[in-house]
Amino acid sequence: MSPELEYIIPEYLRYWYSVGFDKFIRVFWYFIIFELTRYIMADFVIAGWYYLFKNDRKEKWEKARRAFWSENPFVSVIIPGKNEGKHLFKLTKSLAEQTFQNFELIIVDDGSDDETPIIGKNLEKRGLIDLFLRNDMRGGKASAANLALRFSKGKYIVHLDADCSFDREAIENILIPFFIDEKIGAVGGNVKVRNADESLCARLQAIEYLKTISVGRIISSQLGIYKIISGAFGAFRSDVIDSIKGWDIGPGLDGDITVKIRKSGFKTVFEPSAVCLTNAPSKFKVLTKQRLRWDKSIIRFRVRKHKDVYLPSENFRWSNFFALFENVFYNVILDITWWFYMMDLIFNFAGSLKYIIPMNITIYTIVGFMQMTSTYIYSERRKEELKLWPYVPMMSIYTGTYLRLVRSVAYIHEFIWKKSYDDPWNPVKSSSQAKANGF
Repeated sequence: MSPELEYIIPEYLRYWYSVGFDKFIRVFWYFIIFELTRYIMADFVIAGWYYLFKNDRKEKWEKARRAFWSENPFVSVIIPGKNEGKHLFKLTKSLAEQTFQNFELIIVDDGSDDETPIIGKNLEKRGLIDLFLRNDMRGGKASAANLALRFSKGKYIVHLDADCSFDREAIENILIPFFIDEKIGAVGGNVKVRNADESLCARLQAIEYLKTISVGRIISSQLGIYKIISGAFGAFRSDVIDSIKGWDIGPGLDGDITVKIRKSGFKTVFEPSAVCLTNAPSKFKVLTKQRLRWDKSIIRFRVRKHKDVYLPSENFRWSNFFALFENVFYNVILDITWWFYMMDLIFNFAGSLKYIIPMNITIYTIVGFMQMTSTYIYSERRKEELKLWPYVPMMSIYTGTYLRLVRSVAYIHEFIWKKSYDDPWNPVKSSSQAKANGF
């Protein structure tokens, strides 16, 4: 390296240049083996494939769209929730602006202690919703969704969260895939963060959602291993959801019902053009509680309840095996591996940490920008999402350290103590029943 370059290039980069490629591989093996392959190579390979066949996909879409409008199916839109009264009027307004209008709107109040009953009954009286139902005693979100299901009349069920808003063609677009393939049992919508301007916490989640939902779920859907229909915005064939007896009790019910549908022999797919906007937690304290619940559900449902997908049987399907194995491998097994990786660095390279840490941040920042570039292939909000780019360097700490620590705590709690049954998100009576029935 020339003397001129030594004054320009940071010391830690000069260090890695001097020690050579072999040591670089030895130190950053975790990133090279697991994360480079998954988050960069897979993203761009699938993105290229997605772009290559866009015309064929467009033809199928237009044909399905004509069939959809020709049938104009009756649909049930259901919104279960607690203390959601403040969101209901905005929700009805958003739905009234949809291009597709042949639906009934059913809202279930799950034992709210705010003014939701008054607001809901008022909206029903004014004809802004078709049916307002109430559980006087809280039964949990699954219980409320199943109540709505009993009263629904639609050929398809669209499940929404009350605090969401939707692009004008969202309901139409989430239903069209059913007319592409009759084996599709459920379709997931594209959930994006609406309140990214509120805080750093919300901005980082907005970037995370773009990577893991807007792009990550396109990839898993293309590979046939899409495994979670978001409760914020998902559509189901009513005959399929009836055949599996609706939602089971407990946190993580979105992923649970998706696996149930896949195990019953139907496909689950993701539709990126069906866009839903939601408010993400704006404080890390609230986000931590949310992610602890989400991560405990991986152990409860992916490892324990649905362990039969990993075992040979007459109903065994490789697609279901890989869908759940990929989820468990990259979230649970690699989380454990990461701790061994950290010990490897501390015990064997403690003296080089001042060079390893900045290099690690540099690598993940470059990868982060590469991933953000891949989101532009799919995004319909490129201008709005451009404001998130300055926060990409922080993602190495957010996803690489903070979320990993939260996951580790959640896994320990669930593996050892089955803490998901104690989560206040679900009523005690429902959790007790779920535990007794193995849900």
